[in-house]
Amino acid sequence: MARAAVVGAGMTKFGVHDTPLQELFGQAALDTFDDAGITPDEVDAFYFGNAMGGQTENDTHLGPKLASHVGMAGVPVQRFEDACATSSNAFKNAVEAVEAGVHDVVLVGGVERCTPETGKDTPEMTRIFASASHRQYEQPAGLTFPGVFALFTKRHMHEHGTTEEHLANVAVKNHGNGSLNPNAHFGKQTTVEEALDGPKIADPFRLMDCCPFSDGASAVVVVSDDYADSFDAPVDVSGIGHATDVVPIGDKDRPHVTQAARDAAAQAYEQADTTADAMDFAEVHDCFTGAEILASEALGLVGEGEGGPAAADGRTARDGEIPINPSGGLKAKGHPIGATGTAQIVELAEHLRGTAGERQLDGVERGVAHNLGGDAATTVVTVMEARE
Repeated sequence: MARAAVVGAGMTKFGVHDTPLQELFGQAALDTFDDAGITPDEVDAFYFGNAMGGQTENDTHLGPKLASHVGMAGVPVQRFEDACATSSNAFKNAVEAVEAGVHDVVLVGGVERCTPETGKDTPEMTRIFASASHRQYEQPAGLTFPGVFALFTKRHMHEHGTTEEHLANVAVKNHGNGSLNPNAHFGKQTTVEEALDGPKIADPFRLMDCCPFSDGASAVVVVSDDYADSFDAPVDVSGIGHATDVVPIGDKDRPHVTQAARDAAAQAYEQADTTADAMDFAEVHDCFTGAEILASEALGLVGEGEGGPAAADGRTARDGEIPINPSGGLKAKGHPIGATGTAQIVELAEHLRGTAGERQLDGVERGVAHNLGGDAATTVVTVMEARE
């Protein structure tokens, strides 16, 4: 099967926006069209992600609304909802559509408003986020996602000796990277001492271990392999995997290994005919610092139990052996749920094209994106390569 390629990429700044949802997405979409050098009437289909619009926007029919707002009225639109993996799943389906010859040019993107600008305060947004956990077993107990990933991380600490200092080093690294990203929610650097001095949110997480609620949008243009060479600087999608796991935490055999991520990574590496050792850098879902450590091991970028020490030793820094989250990750770049997945693809594409500005990684030829949803029960992993 021919590979798909990304030929355009764009995103808004992640943070707090007072613009309506469709205008927020329009900013990202129009930037993406400009980057690809196309007009909306050249797009065959639109696949987009929005996880919570029914609850936050009172809007459950966003597809045609967003399509018409950016000049694509008439194209087929498919909305995806997969918790935090929402637009990653939209991207996967777009890639498969162009590989199968169903479409030649697809706009893929995601958008979400998660800050109080929606009219929802932090407790209410926390409740809405928690709707991605198990309805019968976890929500009645009041379990929210800081608690979910705290449980995963505490088990990892028990098994491997991971420490709070290791977590703090992840925060320091990602805030440093975010300070170089003009689209990041947080551009402020921090220190290990500051991170360890923050208030506890859910043991072992302190404030600086947790990503923010953000507003934002991101988009990419995906085209078929045969069509890609007519564009400037296409970036190949060489493998993409998608796997799920049981949802209740109590039913997971080894919750700290995030099995869905391992399964999705295996699929993506096999499709791309490559291995974890060949990855030059990664964007991973670090909703909490512990989540990055788990992801780095699940993707095979570091060995079992090495995620924490790798961050502390600088191995996952921008100038380290395997840079992780050069964008700043969810931790510093921000996390507008439906936009996070395609924002990771934007980041991979920019580094592989050499257009990432101050945070540009040297000499990278391939990268991997990892995005999970819910209780780590959905994961999409994507391998991308610079076209020769």
